[in-house]
Amino acid sequence: MSTGDATFRGYLDTVHGYLERILAEESGAIRAAAELLADQIAADRLVHVFGPGGHSNLAAQEVFFRAGGLMHISAILDEGTLLSNGALRSMAIERTPGYGRVVISDRGLGEGDLLVLVNAYGINAALIDAALTARERGARLIGISSREHAENTSPDHPARHPSKANLHDLVDVAIDSKVPIGDAVMHVPGSAEPVAAVSTFTNAYVLNCLTLATVEALAARGIEPPVWRSGNAPGGDEANGRFLERFRGRVRSL
Repeated sequence: MSTGDATFRGYLDTVHGYLERILAEESGAIRAAAELLADQIAADRLVHVFGPGGHSNLAAQEVFFRAGGLMHISAILDEGTLLSNGALRSMAIERTPGYGRVVISDRGLGEGDLLVLVNAYGINAALIDAALTARERGARLIGISSREHAENTSPDHPARHPSKANLHDLVDVAIDSKVPIGDAVMHVPGSAEPVAAVSTFTNAYVLNCLTLATVEALAARGIEPPVWRSGNAPGGDEANGRFLERFRGRVRSL
């Protein structure tokens, strides 16, 4: 194995280690969250997913309109924190108190709704405001974030909400994504800064396990939920077309 291949193997093994920790330590929380999703889908209600902050937006996109994904997922793809509108702008917006309140209020979330909030660090102002507002309005909350990262970030960090709250303390079910402080995990000789992040892997694993567990929970109730098939697979357009009118207009980003 070449030196480069060994480096790649080291990264793979590191990522795999975090996923193994999630499997070993978070399966119960994932299944508890899946029961909340199953309740919503059994009642033909949407499940809203919001990842306020830079790359955390990828989490909402991971499970929205995705082959093998639940059609009841409604991603909140707010323009404010999307990197496509400017990375520095995204960071400034996610640190702006009050912004998350506007997003949740604009979506009209309230009693009977379920919101999944995903953020690697679990502390930023837009995230905490989204959680507080949704909770005040009567929605139930699932949080996917790193407990270690949140609990080891100083109260005066500029990203924090004025309340200094952590996401995992505000939700009905908290799932720990295990993201280490700083996210990047590999150290290269001659380079001062660690490289190669893990949060995209851990968030995607948690979310797809949540999808799996939700389908299992529904199957146990005798319910088969509508699931997206890839439009590039044989019969995909036809399979999805049977359900489009059921969700068009209800799912804002569809």
